[in-house]
Amino acid sequence: MPTISMNPVISANFAEQISTESYARGPATPLLELTIGDLLERTADRFPDRLAVASRHQEKRLTWAELSAAADRVARGLWALGIRRGDRVGLWSTNCIEWVMMHMGCARAGAALVNVNPAYRSHELQFTLTRSRMKALFLWHKDRHADYEEILGRARHGLDLALEHTIFFDAPEWPALLDADGRLPEHVAIDDVANIQYTSGTTGRPKGVMLTHHNVVNNGQFLAQGFHYTEQDKIVVPVPLFHCYGCVIGTMSAVNSGAAIILPNWTFDARATLKAIHEERATSVYGVPAMYVAEFGLPDFASYDTTSLRTGMMSGAPCPVELMKRVLEEMHCRELVIAYGQTETSPVVTMSDAGDSLDIRVNTVGRAMPQTDIKVASLESHETLLIGQQGEVCVRGYALMKGYDGDPEGTALVIQPDGWLCTGDLGVMREDGCIHITGRSRDVIIRGGENIYPREVEEFLYTCPKVGEVQVIGIPNARLGEIVVAWIRLRPGLKPDVDATEQEIRDFCQGQIAYYKVPEHVRFVDEFPATLSGKIQKYKMRQFEIEARGLQDVAKTATA
Repeated sequence: MPTISMNPVISANFAEQISTESYARGPATPLLELTIGDLLERTADRFPDRLAVASRHQEKRLTWAELSAAADRVARGLWALGIRRGDRVGLWSTNCIEWVMMHMGCARAGAALVNVNPAYRSHELQFTLTRSRMKALFLWHKDRHADYEEILGRARHGLDLALEHTIFFDAPEWPALLDADGRLPEHVAIDDVANIQYTSGTTGRPKGVMLTHHNVVNNGQFLAQGFHYTEQDKIVVPVPLFHCYGCVIGTMSAVNSGAAIILPNWTFDARATLKAIHEERATSVYGVPAMYVAEFGLPDFASYDTTSLRTGMMSGAPCPVELMKRVLEEMHCRELVIAYGQTETSPVVTMSDAGDSLDIRVNTVGRAMPQTDIKVASLESHETLLIGQQGEVCVRGYALMKGYDGDPEGTALVIQPDGWLCTGDLGVMREDGCIHITGRSRDVIIRGGENIYPREVEEFLYTCPKVGEVQVIGIPNARLGEIVVAWIRLRPGLKPDVDATEQEIRDFCQGQIAYYKVPEHVRFVDEFPATLSGKIQKYKMRQFEIEARGLQDVAKTATA
């Protein structure tokens, strides 16, 4: 298979294409016309006895032949439940071998897998259950973070849902499903929806991003080529599988190449990640910047042997240049790459290659992936800008989502009639076609790789009886990239620290919204900075917090 290394021919093509405009198209690598199930079967035929997935915390391992057989068992079990092609199946779990089995099994069954964030609590779960119209939900009863059965009970109370089956992995119904006498569907199409992933929208409500088999199979193909993966590679995947980072970059690059997926723990654990690299002799590792910071922060970091590492990825949030250099040197990850994308683009649209220069891999997010158009356009006119000018990064090609589930209006807001998706991110294209991300035009906070839309948090905080007005912003944080801060004007007659406290506001959020959306800081104010027309100036709020908390140096941290 061809790689996406920038050989002289491709470099010449880029120079020809971009000219003086901020436009580039990736190489014309052939697209695969396969479903996820087809691809899994092909890989199982090629490497039947090689390790496919190891869940270290569960002490469970499957070869590619065993994973393919398990996918068939899940698919037949879903059929026995009455799940048919196009039906929705929810999966609400942290990382485990059952997650990978369900991912592959739903694909074989032609069902759309609805990825549910394990951090969701009743408020968010209720919306997802209603909006997704899932017929079945797979989950564990509880773990050390949450009692999922109890949260589900509260979320579904009084609702008339499409949900017909609740299958607990730690109960008899799971092994019974695997042994059910069902059948496989006669046909699954490459443009069928394979995944529905909920990502917050600018309207304040999560949107169900519909990704097809064609989207994720080919994104996985190009990722595997960019990493130069073969069946000899072992990929440590500490990122959550419910994210595209986990279930596309993490799994589909492996299914394309035959590389092994190594799951270190249920959720991210720095020590478990390093131990997995050390003991499995892993060749690749993934993570958002905050994960790498946590790994370096362990007092016994040097005791773990990471010399087996060849490549890996840092992505999911702005990547500090100095942190990337540390990973290259101190973790021996010489071919570390960076990527850029979003859930709506399956997810990766630009990526540096494992063989690229250090400059490209630490100072940019790489270049256009194969079969992908990238341009930097004016926010006002949408016209393509010149090389070196800052504008909105726009994307076109096979990777674009099928749309937001049940929301054609929302889809039309981000995908233009000419097929360009407006990412909302600001960037600059260099003469070599590489992109440097400079900021975001939309009001989104990225905390440790989690996208948080302020309006969603604001709308929830308005349900607090003491809150009169609220504005939510993100401020820089050395470990997580950004954290959430809420500025609150209390209802008339209420006084800060007397009638309402910062901890009281945080306690109100606990158990109702995901932990990463809960404000780290609350500031009570009498007014908000605003223009003469009354428009709130959030950038002034952010500037105030940076100065008040002495975060000037953190705010200046260079990223790619």
